[in-house]
Amino acid sequence: MIFKGSETFWRNFYRLSSDQKASARKAWVIFKKDPFDPRLRTHKIHRLSAALGQTVFAIELEKDLRVVFYIDRDIVRTVDIGSHDVYKP
Repeated sequence: MIFKGSETFWRNFYRLSSDQKASARKAWVIFKKDPFDPRLRTHKIHRLSAALGQTVFAIELEKDLRVVFYIDRDIVRTVDIGSHDVYKP
């Protein structure tokens, strides 16, 4: 699979604290092997999926830190990273 981050994802990633960035990097190692690894607690975001017309998922990095992504054929596209606010369309 190919992984691509949106501009929004990268902009918000660089705004995270150093501890949050460390959590994201740790999860990235797992994510790139399997976005649905149980340790990531991957789940579908129904409202966002309906708004975008495709299945959108999120992984949990910390208590209130999520990465939102979708899969387009063989490309995993990370949409955003942040608090639960990233679930809003």
